[in-house]
Amino acid sequence: MRFPEDVPVLTDGVVTLRAHTVDDVEPAYRMCQDPVMQQWTTIPVPYLHEHAVNFLTEMIPNGWRTNTMWGWAIEYDGRYAGTIDLGDGEGGVGEVGFAVSPEVRGNGVMTRALKLAVRYAFDGLGWDRVIWRAFVGNYASRRVAWKAGFRGLVMIPGGGRARGVRKDEWVASVGRDDDLEPQGNWWTVPVLEGGSIRLRGLRESDAQRVQEACSDERTQHWLSGMPSPYRLEDAEGFIKTRLHMMAGGEGVAWAIADPATDELLGNVSVFNLNNRMDATVGEIGYWMHPDARGRKVMTSAVELLIPHAFKPVAEGGLGRRRLMVKAALGNSASAHVAEANGFTHVGTERAAIPRRDGNYDDDLIFDLLADEYATR
Repeated sequence: MRFPEDVPVLTDGVVTLRAHTVDDVEPAYRMCQDPVMQQWTTIPVPYLHEHAVNFLTEMIPNGWRTNTMWGWAIEYDGRYAGTIDLGDGEGGVGEVGFAVSPEVRGNGVMTRALKLAVRYAFDGLGWDRVIWRAFVGNYASRRVAWKAGFRGLVMIPGGGRARGVRKDEWVASVGRDDDLEPQGNWWTVPVLEGGSIRLRGLRESDAQRVQEACSDERTQHWLSGMPSPYRLEDAEGFIKTRLHMMAGGEGVAWAIADPATDELLGNVSVFNLNNRMDATVGEIGYWMHPDARGRKVMTSAVELLIPHAFKPVAEGGLGRRRLMVKAALGNSASAHVAEANGFTHVGTERAAIPRRDGNYDDDLIFDLLADEYATR
């Protein structure tokens, strides 16, 4: 089939969107063999060479001719790097889909391509809004959309379908008058080291140690909101939800690890970072694996965490003005961690912590201000 000759070329000087050619078929076919690509998209599996030929030489050209789909090859460093397309557009609202080759991921290629395509949707096609969709768990695609200014993220249970299977789906959008820049924070997990511990991101391989820690009688007593019994799948779910927490700007979670063995010793988090009343505060929460208790591990972990929490966002920190720690009355170990790090007991919330027996404990509140910390 003859390729359309009026496909507009879009470029920002680094990434170029252009019409597909027959030379793109082979690299597109190879791209679609990537297991990650197959996991998160709706392409046929197994993906055959004829699928690439049909998509690039039949479907995309036909979409341009019928004004139903507008697709481009993404070119980076002089080579084919993926495909992006706009579809529908009825009533001034359409959708965008994209895929990028594994070898160029991490270079910002897809974000640049997405901004170019979205701008064309508004300025070239006259759309008012562009919708992005991805299966829940596809954080790479979600981060690209976030960087390009997509907002209003919602999760639709069973909203997507791939190869006959319904899957939960994320949906977000960006409007004609919206800035194509990130909205809110997407926190990362820097490695922090000091003394006898390392703070790092949680990993799937930590699940067994998370289960052991959260099944412990003492942990279950003071953190009564945890599932009981605490199963391995609960631990796996906890690790996955930490990604969601960071992507949504809500908080950051670290595994406390032994620097020699990398074995998980506990967890420390800063959360409530999207506080509607005061976006400059953060609350620190923590729990410990039983075999790490009595070694000042948690005191050291919070000590490592504090300067990062107070460091400005522009310098890679969390930009907090005030940090809080809450400890149930009677949980002297938790209160000691706060006091040992210079937190001040500022109040008590009466009957604020539910227990498994239906009663409630008072909640002690400690805080530390950035100005106070800076003058130490």
